[in-house]
Amino acid sequence: MRIAILALQGAFEEHRQMLLKYGVESFLVRTLADYQQPKDALIIPGGESTTMLKLLKDLSLFDVVKNDIEAGLPVFGTCAGLIMLDDKHLGTMNIEVKRNAYGRQLGSFATEGDFDGIDHKIPMTFIRAPYIEKVGDGVEVLSVVDGNIVAARQGNQLVTAFHPELNEDFGVYEYFFSIFAA
Repeated sequence: MRIAILALQGAFEEHRQMLLKYGVESFLVRTLADYQQPKDALIIPGGESTTMLKLLKDLSLFDVVKNDIEAGLPVFGTCAGLIMLDDKHLGTMNIEVKRNAYGRQLGSFATEGDFDGIDHKIPMTFIRAPYIEKVGDGVEVLSVVDGNIVAARQGNQLVTAFHPELNEDFGVYEYFFSIFAA
C-alpha cells in the first residue's frame, strides 16, 4: 500500500508520521510530478482550505486530483480536507459543510466518540473544525458529535471534521484502509 499525502499546507507531516508508525508507505505531494507517482490512495490534511484550493489550481493539481477521485481513487480528507471535497470546492462528495463551525482557535476541543465501523470510542481532536450540515444521496454518516455530523463516507471518499493524526488511535486509518485494501 502506498499513500500520497497532499503537502501544500497544513497537517501533512502528522499524517505521514501516523502512516509510518502503522508501517504504511507514503509520499508527499507538492508538485504535479510528485502527484503522478503510483499511489493507492490520497490524504488531504487539515490546514486552510482557501490556501489549499488556490495552490491546487496554481500548481495544475486541481483537475488531476478531482478526476482521479471521480474515477475512484480512495481519498481521506481531514478538517480542511473535508471542506476540499465538498460541493463548493473539488465537488466530489455530496455534502454541504459549515466552515469554522466551532469558532476560532479558542473553540477547539477534544472528545471521544462513536464511529460506525470501529468497535471502540475514538479520540477526536477538533481545531477550528467544520462539520457537515447536509448530506446528499450516497453519503453514509459515520459519526455525530453534539448533533453535528463529523465523519462521513461516500464510496471511496472518507472525511472527518476532526484530526485523527493528532492521536495514537489507528481506528480511523484502519477504517480508511479497509475501503480499498485487499
